[in-house]
Amino acid sequence: MTEFWETAFNDKQEMWGMKPAKSAELTKNFFLEKSIKNILIPGIGYGRNAQPFIENGIKVSGIEISKTAIELAKKHYGNEMTIFHGSVTEMPFDDKKYEGIFCYALIHLLDSKERKKLIQDCYNQLTENGFMVFTSITKEAPNFGKGELVGKDTYELHKGAKIFYYDRESVKEEFNDFGLFEITDVNENQPMYLIKCKKV
Repeated sequence: MTEFWETAFNDKQEMWGMKPAKSAELTKNFFLEKSIKNILIPGIGYGRNAQPFIENGIKVSGIEISKTAIELAKKHYGNEMTIFHGSVTEMPFDDKKYEGIFCYALIHLLDSKERKKLIQDCYNQLTENGFMVFTSITKEAPNFGKGELVGKDTYELHKGAKIFYYDRESVKEEFNDFGLFEITDVNENQPMYLIKCKKV
């Protein structure tokens, strides 16, 4: 996985442009509504999805597997955020508790055991009454069912990128024990779910 992302960021640099994803804007509005002051973004990449939060005075920390992506983030945002270098599968990287966690388009790249651990680790790093928001790809995506079937609802179309496609049932299955209270459809470059949980 490290090699896959290192190569991708090396070759394509800011491959998704600098405009934040729609989910980042929606989550920023939600976090502002809840007066959240500090957040963690696992899989922060080069920081484009941190932008809306930083601009609104929310303190951002991130986790990123690719050193190249971290360098790019520093180039764009200076020292406006703390980024831990490593895989989200090795969380936690600090013992801090965050009021909010935003995890964009990452969870579906993990296998079942890793997804379970990521959800648990994020939940553990939330303050009481904190919120975590995940976006995941859905079975409505055009690539669902394409490539090699490598596990339940998991396909490998491009070498090194195995993708698990969610439906509402699998979201409930994985997130129900972690304060799941809302699943919304959001269309990014593909159909996704915006999954909201609250720690109570």
